[in-house]
Amino acid sequence: MRAPPRLYALVAAAVLSVMGTALVPTAATASAASASATTTASATTTAPVAPVAPVAAPPKLRASGNKLVDENGATRRLLGVNRSGGEFMCVQGYGIFDGPVDDASVKAIADWKVNAVRIPLNEECWLGLSHIDPAYGGANYIAAVKALVARLEAHGITPIVELHWSHGKYAGGDNHCPGTEYATCQKPMPNAQYTPAFWTSVAQTFRSDQAVVFDLFNEPFPDRATSDLTAAWKCWRDGGSCPGIDFQVAGMQTLLNAVRTTGAKNLVLIPGVAYSNDLRQWLTYKPNDPAGNLAAAWHTYNFNTCASESCFNEQLAPVIAQVPFVAGEIGENTCSHGYIDRVMAWLDAKGASYLGWTWNTWDCSSGPSLISDYNGTPTNFGVGLRDHLKGMR
Repeated sequence: MRAPPRLYALVAAAVLSVMGTALVPTAATASAASASATTTASATTTAPVAPVAPVAAPPKLRASGNKLVDENGATRRLLGVNRSGGEFMCVQGYGIFDGPVDDASVKAIADWKVNAVRIPLNEECWLGLSHIDPAYGGANYIAAVKALVARLEAHGITPIVELHWSHGKYAGGDNHCPGTEYATCQKPMPNAQYTPAFWTSVAQTFRSDQAVVFDLFNEPFPDRATSDLTAAWKCWRDGGSCPGIDFQVAGMQTLLNAVRTTGAKNLVLIPGVAYSNDLRQWLTYKPNDPAGNLAAAWHTYNFNTCASESCFNEQLAPVIAQVPFVAGEIGENTCSHGYIDRVMAWLDAKGASYLGWTWNTWDCSSGPSLISDYNGTPTNFGVGLRDHLKGMR
């Protein structure tokens, strides 16, 4: 999703001001909580305690034909939400995540019967570049991401780590922050300077945990930098000097190589062009994967070009017939769920995967946002995804 950076800044500032008081108990509230806990404990010491059913670990996913399967060969689908924040909070100097990511907040996600959470990241924060506050970048950022991954897995949820914002000054078509090279917005493609190093580091961090899925780049749009669609797809795969893009590009093949060179065999998601909404030439330019563990990634919103069943049938069905298919972001800016209801029905019929954007307490018309609080209260938009996921179990 390419929500405007000014929205992120405003939301982050608001969240920070709330978090400064809400997440640190005062002496009064701590005393009250202690008294309540003591009273409850004394009243229930003789009551039997029901055993808590263990949560199954998330599967080690791999591509098998056009399906995702686990280590036992059983077909799996990724059905869940995005948890935005890691892409913008750090680079804007507000923290690491937008809102709580503690065990209680992860349990609230799990209560929607979610089995996958996509975690957008920022390469400058992960790599700890010099302009990033070290309190939020480098080792501290990596540790926070690892901790969130561990909490998700403890609830049986597949973590999808994804590069959302990246380095590179871009002033061409559809630019979002033309005045800076910093990773403060969505760029048309990853950059050769930092992105391969980012994915090498991420893969080294998680290569021993094949339950973690890698999503190479959020929403490429090299097709907005040039009118030559063939050149855009070649840029997408091969990188280098791309028409209309001011920096040296790292293509999908280079990033995949960076992952596989570490020995990581994790499932890798690779998006299309046009902000991941166009996959028409994905099969033609599909990168070579020595591990044979790729899936196509697609994003769809009601305002995208490909937003009708006729387009899905024409453009997506041929891809779904050959490789696993993950709609990494589905959403709409209507504060309702009529569009995603149609998308989910179509993807369900194809046995494909999907994740709603986003598990954050923003205005659902400008986010869009699934929740109004981190206890999991859905917005009018989010209720569609929540009820659909719960109804599938």
